[in-house]
Amino acid sequence: MKDIGRGRRQLSFWVLTLSAMAFSSLQSLLVPVLPHIERLFHTDQRTVVWVVTAYLLSASIFTPVLGRVGDMVGKRRVLVATLAALTVGSALAALAPSLGWLIAARVIQGAGGGVMPLTFGIIRDLYHEAHVSRAVGVLAAVGSLGYGAGIVAAGPVVDVLGYPWLFWLPTITTAAAAVAARFVIPESPVRGPRGLPLLPALLLSVGLVSLLVALSQGTVRGWLSPGILALVALSVLAGTAWIWTEGRVPVPMIDMTMMRRRGVWSANCVSALLGFGMFAGFAFLPQLMQTPPEAGYGFGSTIAQSGQLMLPSALAMFAVGFATAPLIRRFGSRAVTVAGSAVGALAYLALAAFHDTPWQACAAMTVLGLGIGLVFTTVAGVVVRAVPPEQTGVAGGMNANIRTIGGSFGAAAMGAIVTGGVSATGHPPEAAYTAGFATLGVALALGSVLALFVPSPDGQPVGGPGHDAAPAGPDAVHSGRVG
Repeated sequence: MKDIGRGRRQLSFWVLTLSAMAFSSLQSLLVPVLPHIERLFHTDQRTVVWVVTAYLLSASIFTPVLGRVGDMVGKRRVLVATLAALTVGSALAALAPSLGWLIAARVIQGAGGGVMPLTFGIIRDLYHEAHVSRAVGVLAAVGSLGYGAGIVAAGPVVDVLGYPWLFWLPTITTAAAAVAARFVIPESPVRGPRGLPLLPALLLSVGLVSLLVALSQGTVRGWLSPGILALVALSVLAGTAWIWTEGRVPVPMIDMTMMRRRGVWSANCVSALLGFGMFAGFAFLPQLMQTPPEAGYGFGSTIAQSGQLMLPSALAMFAVGFATAPLIRRFGSRAVTVAGSAVGALAYLALAAFHDTPWQACAAMTVLGLGIGLVFTTVAGVVVRAVPPEQTGVAGGMNANIRTIGGSFGAAAMGAIVTGGVSATGHPPEAAYTAGFATLGVALALGSVLALFVPSPDGQPVGGPGHDAAPAGPDAVHSGRVG
């Protein structure tokens, strides 16, 4: 594929960009709208969080499986199928008559978790080795932009077009991306071993679902109640069986030999904690903003206003994605990842202590966007460069999967903390949000410690000596130097 014409390579890159934007915006589009969905379907805060958690949980299962399938049968073919699933799930969500229907539709949308690892794998096929990290960095930045765009666009879409259009617009976008991918992107010549890891996927699903349900219901039923203890025991058994099975099936879902590579396991550990902090924070901050001041805290923001307050954070994530490559060249992947995680941790701790006015929350989230953008972009390149081409899909898929699993646990843990008690005003006490944001800060601080294990010899980027030093960005990717 590296010998295709420059024009088709450039067009393929823009199709991948559209796919990444469509997927990443769906991750966040409902974040500011959760209080609206809570009122629309007459439910409570603890239950409505599953609109986010179910999506993350589904993505955590589908992502590594689709990465493996892409390596086996062709990344373009699986990318088209994944975008088609996103289209169907979005259409069903637009038509949802109940919360249960909406959650089921979000599970179908979770198949879109395969989009990012598949696009990273296609990048590996399209570009020569020296330019892979730069192109992956651009796509990671675009993913950050899409995530932020979803948060900001939610309010205006609901106000102008109505709630169902939160899903009709992604339906149109993902359908267009699927058609474009089918006819523009060349199929990958690289193939991995054949076989589907169905049993490992089933065991992982059981383990994750059991633990997440226990986390979300522990504060309601009691952490030592028989049902919660049974769910925890089931999760431990399924997790143990999953690890045992992975080492014995002909084609594992996760190649444990690959996972032992330093660049893979270190980046995955950081990604898990990044996901824990990232998804939970973005999910619950709009709820704090939309809480009426009568509760003793909150700003009484509308959906659109809460999105606008988070806009600087989204822009910071996007902008720093393009600045990461020169920082890696100057300081190395390890230093950038450590710094990004530490900055994110400080932002959450500041938010826990200071959230009395909108500008305080906005400032803290902007700093958080800078930290998350640094880590997100850097670890994506670390993983892609740490494995051979035939394992790019499954390695990238597992990294995205671990980040999503971390997000699932973060959302469930934050939900348990925030919804553990209700004050006389009918809203969670302010102390619950304070404790929740502090917990997320501790998680990212731990990520900065684990980031010390990210390989970065002699301050070189992941590509090592000889890595092209041209600045990251679409123009650089498509310049005459590429390919």
